Amino acid sequence: MEYRRLGQSGLQVPVFSFGTATFGGSNDFFKAWGSTDSQEAKRLVDICMDAGLNFFDTADVYSGGLAESILGQAIDGRRDKMLIATKSTFPMGSGPNDFGSSRQHIIKSCEASLKRLGTDYIDLYYMHGFDSFTPVEETLKALDDLVTSGKVRYIACSNFSGWHLLKSLSASDRRGWSRYVAHQVYYSLVGRELEWELIPAGLDQGVGTVVWSPLAGGALSGKIRRNKPAPKDSRLGQITFVSYEDELLYRVVDVLDEIAQERDKSIPQVALNWILRRPTVANIVVGARNEEQLKQNLGALGWALSADEVARLDAASATRVPYPYWHQRERPELVPTLPSITQ
Repeated sequence: MEYRRLGQSGLQVPVFSFGTATFGGSNDFFKAWGSTDSQEAKRLVDICMDAGLNFFDTADVYSGGLAESILGQAIDGRRDKMLIATKSTFPMGSGPNDFGSSRQHIIKSCEASLKRLGTDYIDLYYMHGFDSFTPVEETLKALDDLVTSGKVRYIACSNFSGWHLLKSLSASDRRGWSRYVAHQVYYSLVGRELEWELIPAGLDQGVGTVVWSPLAGGALSGKIRRNKPAPKDSRLGQITFVSYEDELLYRVVDVLDEIAQERDKSIPQVALNWILRRPTVANIVVGARNEEQLKQNLGALGWALSADEVARLDAASATRVPYPYWHQRERPELVPTLPSITQ
């Protein structure tokens, strides 16, 4: 297992973390992802640990807290060998203070997550989304207090825009508070918007990228091709939470298929390996409903796409660049192109 430094922090994390959105399945939305119970979860955690994957990603909102509880049971007795990330911000009740990034909600949410996970500290604590109604200073001071108290080791954010991230980092820097070390974001071969603003911001500010849904919600599983829609019993056939253009998907899958056959790999393995070559990427959150899927995902490690293969995938997944980025790219002497290799 390869380890990478998370942003400018001293924390080393494996390049894969295991996502637990499939744990529980307490409602129709999460049931479409999976309904992994405690016994199955323990087996999946065992496989991860045997492979050197000791980083587990969850959130309070996953199945209304049930995913955290199941993960807590699965890691019982070996917490000190693991890294645990969880999140807060989205609604966990119907009350006016049951959502958002206020001090009230953050402290309450953290305490509840600690209890469900059966631990006294969280390694990486995310704000799951940006709360435009709460001053960033209130949010960051509450998070800094959690770090000072020892309940949280590092803080991070998720699904922020570029100005959300920079405003938050500036507030932390001015006051000497704990700083976001990572940004968890959607990124895939059919969703490369991250490259326009957030990767350059991460490079400039030393914020590591943690990727969610690297296979575009299952669209890059290899099951979808021209004239072959998603199976009705698949997650993608039941719920859609990322968007992409059909022709872009087909074009990308064609090249993924070529490289997969040339390398004797699966389409998902090639797609995951491409993301590992991108700048600022420290970790990819991979999920699995069962052992077979997990072992398939782990097969993306231990080898690397060639520069030519990366270029072929870059070309197949390229889309129209929005303003002002196309204008900036006309001045390469002022705006350097992004490096394609992380290390």
